[in-house]
Amino acid sequence: MTTANPLPHGLGPHGLGPDGLGSAGLSADLHAAIVHVARTAHLLVAMDFDGTMAPLVPRAEDARPLPAAASAFAALSAVESTTTALVSGRALASLRAVATPPEQTLLVGSHGAEVWLGPGSPGLELTETQEHARGRVQSAVQLAVHLHPGTVMEQKPAGVVLHYRQATPEAGRAAVAAVRAALGQDPGLFITEGKMVLEISVINANKGESLRLLRTVSDATAVIFAGDDVTDEHAFTALGAGDVGIKVGAGTTAAAFRIASPQELPAVLELLLATRKHP
Repeated sequence: MTTANPLPHGLGPHGLGPDGLGSAGLSADLHAAIVHVARTAHLLVAMDFDGTMAPLVPRAEDARPLPAAASAFAALSAVESTTTALVSGRALASLRAVATPPEQTLLVGSHGAEVWLGPGSPGLELTETQEHARGRVQSAVQLAVHLHPGTVMEQKPAGVVLHYRQATPEAGRAAVAAVRAALGQDPGLFITEGKMVLEISVINANKGESLRLLRTVSDATAVIFAGDDVTDEHAFTALGAGDVGIKVGAGTTAAAFRIASPQELPAVLELLLATRKHP
């Protein structure tokens, strides 16, 4: 379903509403859903990183997970019949550097173009055609960055990203328009817009496909996924009956539940951990 869920409101300093419902800032409905999914036979705990495990920051390399979220996530990775995964738009190398995930955590990078399912997972290899297309994208983004101050180019194994969080709104819009105009309607390029980013990939992948893959390889009987960006909507729509999707922050979403910010995620993971260890 698609709904513009309202943000939680009326919460006191400890996250309790005026009627006393909820736990550590969670609504009563979300609390009940977490407890229910935590009792499944094999649980997949999949989290986006930026804006979910970690607050958004001006420079991507400065992002770090909130300590309480990282601690609960790491503890979940050690619980029997529980698989943890990070599903991110970052390249895998960047994700590992900033998230320092538990050793057994499965990783999805570049919105699904890169996947690590454990030792022996093959690295990403582009075809000659894809390499040529990626070079053309790099040239277009480099020119836009040169012409529009505050914009930054990031290279990924499967594509290139234009970041404009530190640019003026006018410069950001102009840079995006310039890149789109330069690339035209090339069917070999796949363009995704996120929060102050324009990503162009030579591989057609998304977080929904990645979540389906993770469910299969982990043999999960239920999934909980949280994410904050429009790119996470593919993952929310891939969830089924008995799964739990949590939108972090504002915006229209297909997720059934919402929390206001990454600062509320530790409560989700801690409740999940407590119930998973003592159902």
